[in-house]
Amino acid sequence: MNINGNTKLFCVIGDPIEHTLSPAMHNALFDNLKLNGVYTALRVTPPFLEDFVKGIRTMDLGGVNVTIPHKVAIIDFLDELSEEAQIIGAVNTIEMRGKKLIGHNTDGIGAIEALIQGGADPKNKNVLILGSGGAARAIGVTIALRSDVSSLTVLGIKKDELKQLVDDIKNGTGVKVFSELMDTGINQELLKDSDIIIHCTPVGMYPTIDQTIITAEEIPSHIKLMDIVYTPLETQLLKEAKKAGVETYISGIDMFVNQGVESAKLWLKIDPPRDIMKQVVLDNLRD
Repeated sequence: MNINGNTKLFCVIGDPIEHTLSPAMHNALFDNLKLNGVYTALRVTPPFLEDFVKGIRTMDLGGVNVTIPHKVAIIDFLDELSEEAQIIGAVNTIEMRGKKLIGHNTDGIGAIEALIQGGADPKNKNVLILGSGGAARAIGVTIALRSDVSSLTVLGIKKDELKQLVDDIKNGTGVKVFSELMDTGINQELLKDSDIIIHCTPVGMYPTIDQTIITAEEIPSHIKLMDIVYTPLETQLLKEAKKAGVETYISGIDMFVNQGVESAKLWLKIDPPRDIMKQVVLDNLRD
């Protein structure tokens, strides 16, 4: 990497930020395409978020990714939002368009692309989302906007959070969402009636890697399943799905890579080599 006065700077901001794999993924992309760019991670604490945004307005940055805890708070300091970001109420990508800062959310389209690439296109399917937090919001809203599903059902644990998500999807997209609390367990009939199940809770994420939200005995063999958790690469839920005879199961690593691909499309106006980006992420996770 040869950094000079013409090098375009990209970054991801968050707090904490040490864990992020985004610099490795995007720098591999720049190297592959021989682009004069560098992507770094910046720790920005909440009290200084507004100052950060004021600062980047004075710089010729290539683009910015946003992660926790800033995805919602940063909206107040941007000029415009994409349709998805507006309804989701969170931003993970900032596009510099002239002097304007445009907020996007590529998490949902990243998930849809992962489903399609994995053989689980949600179009005309009965989709069940487990969880009603930030990831479920991004995926649910984007599926409602883009995928023309037969039905969309969301199961959540927090009553108010679940109701807000259902209302936001209906009001923002016109799509009716079925919902149910899963605080005392998951309705087995809903599992059986689903074509695609998307797991959007932290259950099974490192360090509690032996946990699963549903077991092999509960998982219908006909469904297609995606777990957005990717640490570990093969979660306990994916292991349970295999045991249940599920033939199509998708790791969260594909959603992560695809959201990065979508960010790069916004910044570079090209179709990036997804395989290069995925391989470097896999290499880093296996180290």
